Amino acid sequence: MKFKYSFLTKSLFIATILTLNISCYKDFLDQVPDDRLTLEEVFNRRDLSESWLANTYNHIRDESHRTNDTPWDVLSDDNDVSQRNNPFRVNLGNWNASSNYWNFWDHYYKGIRTATTFMNNIDGNVEIMKEREGLALIKRRKAEARFLRAFFYAEILKQYGPFIIIGDEEINPDLPLTDPTMQKARSSYDECVDYIVSELNQAEADLDVEHYYGDNVLENDMGRASKVLCRAIKSKVLLYAASPLVNGNPDYRGFTNVDGTALFNATAEVSKWTKAAEAAKTVIDYAESSGKLGLYKKLKTNGSIDAFLSYRDVFLDSWNIEWILARNSNSLGSYQRSSTPRLAGGYASMGPTQQLIDTYRMANGEAPITSYTADGNPVINSASGYSEIGFVNFMAPGATRQKNTFNMYVNREPRFYATITYSGSDWINTTSSLGVREVGLYYTGESGKGGSHDYTETGYLFRKNISPTYHPTQNNVARPYVMMRYAEILLNYVEALNEATPDHPDILKYLNQIRERGGIPALAAGLNQSDMRAHIRTERRIELTMEHLRYFDTRRWKIAEQTDSGPFYGMNAEGGTSNTDLAFFKRTRFENRVFRKSFYFFPIPQTEIQRNINLVQNPGW
Repeated sequence: MKFKYSFLTKSLFIATILTLNISCYKDFLDQVPDDRLTLEEVFNRRDLSESWLANTYNHIRDESHRTNDTPWDVLSDDNDVSQRNNPFRVNLGNWNASSNYWNFWDHYYKGIRTATTFMNNIDGNVEIMKEREGLALIKRRKAEARFLRAFFYAEILKQYGPFIIIGDEEINPDLPLTDPTMQKARSSYDECVDYIVSELNQAEADLDVEHYYGDNVLENDMGRASKVLCRAIKSKVLLYAASPLVNGNPDYRGFTNVDGTALFNATAEVSKWTKAAEAAKTVIDYAESSGKLGLYKKLKTNGSIDAFLSYRDVFLDSWNIEWILARNSNSLGSYQRSSTPRLAGGYASMGPTQQLIDTYRMANGEAPITSYTADGNPVINSASGYSEIGFVNFMAPGATRQKNTFNMYVNREPRFYATITYSGSDWINTTSSLGVREVGLYYTGESGKGGSHDYTETGYLFRKNISPTYHPTQNNVARPYVMMRYAEILLNYVEALNEATPDHPDILKYLNQIRERGGIPALAAGLNQSDMRAHIRTERRIELTMEHLRYFDTRRWKIAEQTDSGPFYGMNAEGGTSNTDLAFFKRTRFENRVFRKSFYFFPIPQTEIQRNINLVQNPGW
């Protein structure tokens, strides 16, 4: 059966070609003794070479589940998980370089080695070269491996900072530690960025813009790297490189290798923001000229944008026009169950913080809260219409009925209702025999602390990226997990442009495209750079929440000492007997978090430091 897919379907569908799960090439060659494969044999057969590359793609991590395997959301100021596991310990500051939490250094270097081996051995593949377009295919496959290698380096860079550049050398992992090859030093941050960008540029030159030509669907190429994906990753790498954490940060001025080589630049350079803006603009230009990439929108019967459905379904409608990177093989089922209330068979264990709740604007576009007093009480924006007093009958976007609702949750922007489950809201799956079910997160509620160890300490749950037909105990159709989308590119662009050229008209143009799709009024012209920066950062937090970006944003902006430290609030999980009981609906501190300067980058795993005398540890560890 043939389907006509959009460009993004084919160019970014990864999991259809992930047929093996091999940690490194040694495992691949370790067949049964009578059929042991050599590298030469592998790279002279097309099927084995393609499987090798498929395994290289498999090093793109599945980050759909969050409670422990993937830390970025649960270590951010947006989220909390009730389990007392590694995220809980890290949020309280209880970890060190020997903890070995989320050691992705080793994972990505295995991917790098696998990609390099492919690049160094695929030339002249006997079976491929017999094909009419064999030489072109080899060239394209090498570019894919080069892209993947650059991607893995970029992942190391954002977690650990400067890394060791291996280049095209295949290092035998069995070499003794005394070999100079095993004692390489880290390159500077800027050298790492330049290397990644150079690799992406080189890969892009030999890749297709897309894998779709008219009515011809190249199904075997679905999921492979493309020019557009190279440009998108370059946009993120350069945005992070321009940010205050690594662009002239005085805290890293004395951080050097053993030989005295500085690992960070000492002077902030505005030109880095310009480069980041230019990189994002190449993706936007492609989107606007091709019509194959853009913001996903669903319309009402009158032709206006349905902001609630557009935002909710951009994650649910697979391979829509907004997707840039996705993974079909994933753990979305685990994520959904962690965010589902117990009444629907879930664990009710992953909750938004009050800090995130307060960030969402009102339907009129106004911020509900302008600041906080010294004791944590909100200073309410009188122009917003926001209130934390009493209850009113209210029908939220996407709801099926009017109901008594705490005023804090009334008349918020549409994305709030597509993202947050609050106590008293109806659960999104109404298809079961139970029909419409009201969520109770108060102490004696069906998902409250009084009934199980599975509960949310914040008094909220997430519902973003949860299907309205999802049920944990019934068969559910698997769906892809989006990892990067066009909205992020627009926000990359306006942020970089505001820092480089604050009066540029594109800032307002593209930021308002996000706001329009989100269902809030456009910003007016005339904002200064500082005010625009605040709007852009708020927009990133709202639009991209639970997409593994907030953790890195607060760090690259160098504000995590303020955002990720101190008291964290939610509703009172210890109180309440109903969804109109004010004993529950009051701001309550559930945790005091600790953030030290050393936490801006992960520690290099201590085992790596012990093996390499030239590998310096990150500051503070």
